Amino acid sequence: MRQRFGEESNYNDFIQALLQEDVDAMNVYMNRVAMKMFSYFDTGGGAEPERFYHGFVLGLMVELAGRYTLTSNRESGFGRYDVMLEPRNKEDKAYILEFKVYNPRKDKDLEAAVAAALQQIDDKKYASMLEEKGFAAERIKKYGFAFEGKQVLIG
Repeated sequence: MRQRFGEESNYNDFIQALLQEDVDAMNVYMNRVAMKMFSYFDTGGGAEPERFYHGFVLGLMVELAGRYTLTSNRESGFGRYDVMLEPRNKEDKAYILEFKVYNPRKDKDLEAAVAAALQQIDDKKYASMLEEKGFAAERIKKYGFAFEGKQVLIG
């Protein structure tokens, strides 16, 4: 029997982990899927890998369309965030996701790329639009995603 709308068990494993703020489970899910499904030609072979990763994660979020307004590549603050989930119910948390593809010239490792993504969210003040709408800073969750081929790190 299907549970009531809005309960986290109705969502895929990644969405459940996101809503529960379980970063470890988010990482396990993304790495498992990346290993099984991604190809070198998706993630590197001359294409724009960030667009591939961005589209993939955005596709995972489609299930939340009834509960959140999902926006991608929109301006807020001093730049353009990658993905924002604005809850339709003000009691729910909002989410900002920023994606980085590991670049050995800029990043020491995937952890450094995650840190750069999180720093960008703060430096560019991507949360400002949500804050103007009355969301308290502690109700806005920020996640940096770092990608290198079939490896993903979320922090």
